[in-house]
Parts: sequence; structure tokens; C-alpha cells
Amino acid sequence: MTEVAQLVATIKRELKRRGLTYRDVGRALSLSEPSVKRLFASGRFTVARLSEVSGLLGITLAELVQESAAAAPRLQTLTPEQERRLVSDPKLLLVAVCALNNWSLDDITTAYRFTQAECLKRLLLLDRMGLIELLPGNRVRPKVARDFDWLPHGPIRHFFRTQGQPEFLAGSFDQQGEALFFVQAMLTDPARNQLEIEVRRLRARFAALHEECVRAPLDRKHGIGMLVATRGWEPAGFSELRRRPGR
Repeated sequence: MTEVAQLVATIKRELKRRGLTYRDVGRALSLSEPSVKRLFASGRFTVARLSEVSGLLGITLAELVQESAAAAPRLQTLTPEQERRLVSDPKLLLVAVCALNNWSLDDITTAYRFTQAECLKRLLLLDRMGLIELLPGNRVRPKVARDFDWLPHGPIRHFFRTQGQPEFLAGSFDQQGEALFFVQAMLTDPARNQLEIEVRRLRARFAALHEECVRAPLDRKHGIGMLVATRGWEPAGFSELRRRPGR
């Protein structure tokens, strides 16, 4: 879906949500209802027209555009080949992490030892891989959901287990804004299912907080990692003491 088509779809959705019709739009834009229908069919909105529609919706044009971008469908999982390609090249992985965190080309080359040409080369590759959309002016639009799922036995999960996880857990977790909790309980299957729902809600809230902070200046933001894991588990030392059938 093109940017214009996505914007028109967002306007239609917001009109419906507010109980507004093409006739209402026509009155706001001083157009006949058939003219409004042709306008939506063609998608040829001028900035002035978009501003008028935004006013009818009770939001600013900037808010309308932001809502349209947020509503664009994003990938929930990557293919094995996409994951493999990312973890096979540390520089590509770094640029991908930055791009999916809404860093600009200038942000990346200022923070890391990349020339603009080196960084742009990798952004173009990420665009071809379908992970981002590289827009005019080298602006980046992520096409992957913030809370996308790693493949259960895929390259990213293997990379995290062997490299990311040991480094992450090596921290002391005693600084401001850091926390480490481990709890254990005996749960029924329905309770376990409820716990999984709550964990997914937490992950979604983490992604939502990221979106809320997207427009904040980069120097006011910090990279935060959150590891959440649950599974049936008993320490090996406990398991060794269990009574075995027939013994």
C-alpha cells in the first residue's frame, strides 16, 4: 500500500469512527458529495484539503500523518533467510537495530564509525530485504513491528543465546533504572495460559512506550533491554533428588 493510499485509508477509518459521512466532508470542504467520492477514489488531496479534513476530525495534519504511519501493517516475524542475513553481518545488524529504532542516517554515522556511503549501502540492503522503507531524503520507515517474534529455533534466537544473553545477564542490575527479578510458582494450565497473556501485554506495552518516545531527541533516550522468559523448570540439583518409578 502506497503512502497516499495508507493516508486515505486512515482518513476513512477515522471518519467512520466518528460517525462522519462523505456529506459531512463535503460541507467542511465546500464540495458536493459526488466530488468528495471522486476525491477519495483518486487520492489527490492537496495539503490544504488534508488540513481541512484534519480539522473536521478534530486533529492536526501532523497527527493525521502520524496516525497513518502507525497504522501501516508491519512484519510480525522475519523469514529464516532474513534472520540469517542479519546475524551474519555485524555491521548490517547494527544498522538494522538503529533503523528499526527510528535512528536517522545522520544519527547512525554520528554515533558509529560509518561513512554515509557505508551506512546508506546497508540501509538500501535492508530496504531490499523488506525490513525498512528508504524514503526520499534518506528517511527511514521501519516495516517490522517493535514486538516482532523471533523464530523459535532461528538464527536471531541462536545469536542471542550465544552472544547477547550472556552479556546482558553479566550486568549487576543495581543501577538506577535497572531491575532483575526471578520468581517461582506452581501453576495450573489455565494459570499458565493467563501468565502468558500478561507477559505478551507487558511486551506490547514496552513497544508502545518506544513509540511514545520516537519523536524525543536522541540524546534524551537510552537503549533499554528487557528479557522476559517463562518455562516449566526445576533446578537440576532438585531433579536429581526426585524419586524415580521402580527405584
